[in-house]
Amino acid sequence: MLSQLAGIDPQILLLVAMIAGMTVAIILAVAAVVAAPRARMKKRIAAVVGTGPMIVTDPAANAQARKLQGSKRKVAEKLKEAESEGKRRRGARLGQALIHAGLTMQPNRFIMLSAISGVVLTALVWAIGAPPIFLLAVAPIGALGIPKLVLNYLIKRRLNKFTALFADSIDVIVRGVRSGLTVGECLAIVAREIPAPVGSEFALVNEGIRLGMTTGEVLQRLSDRVPTAEVRFFTIVLITQQSTGGNLAETLAKLSDVLRQRKKMKDKVQALSSEAKASASIIGSLPFIMIAGMSFTQPHMVALLFTHPTGHMLLGIGVGMMVTGMLVMRKMINFDF
Repeated sequence: MLSQLAGIDPQILLLVAMIAGMTVAIILAVAAVVAAPRARMKKRIAAVVGTGPMIVTDPAANAQARKLQGSKRKVAEKLKEAESEGKRRRGARLGQALIHAGLTMQPNRFIMLSAISGVVLTALVWAIGAPPIFLLAVAPIGALGIPKLVLNYLIKRRLNKFTALFADSIDVIVRGVRSGLTVGECLAIVAREIPAPVGSEFALVNEGIRLGMTTGEVLQRLSDRVPTAEVRFFTIVLITQQSTGGNLAETLAKLSDVLRQRKKMKDKVQALSSEAKASASIIGSLPFIMIAGMSFTQPHMVALLFTHPTGHMLLGIGVGMMVTGMLVMRKMINFDF
């Protein structure tokens, strides 16, 4: 058996290993995508409603507890409806991702640009004389990996900018409501005075209201276009306030304070994890720096990695281990809020 394996071309063994690894990664990714929404929904509902019954002996306190549970139940129902509505509208995930990034191009154009990126990167690798086995890994990286990274970067940048301005926008609404303006007039002020992307998104909200849509519908569309926890909180507060009544200005003022505290905590976590991120960047760049240095001092030794079949196998194993390590470190130093 070992003699038969030794007689197989190392490139074929590397290709089989790459295909097996990609198959396992795809299966794990599909399983994670299927299980993640349900887990997030259960966790959020448990955090809002609570995990156990409230034991109260005083009749007045018991009535207050039932009232509080009813309010929590309404909020939980709104959260569940928002989740199901978002899942229904996210049928075209690429189109939604482009909207989240603030891009106006159509999904088919993005797919065409991704295919061009894969062809160009593959042609460059082939032009420098790399072995054909590397083209199997370079083509998906250029067509799927790089466009996905760019799109995720644009989405993250836009959502972070929106979140940084969102608390100030709520403060504008609070001051407007306290001065006697309606919610629609306050939203129009936000759309006019707050810079993009907050101003442009609230302009779409005002346009939807003028076209006859309900407040719940336009806020749900806002939550779909800007999928952040802060926007979902704002949507649920306004919809619940319309159905139950109460002091809207006080509720929004508390929400603004909560959003500022969340941002402060997020900045603190980013500062504490910056050292780990710097260490990960240094460790990830060391192999490339070493190869570049040895290419000048010992070029004949580095050339074996690209010309000999065993070198190809070692490069493939090294790249796979580096990617695995980078993904593990990224998971360790990134936190969700």
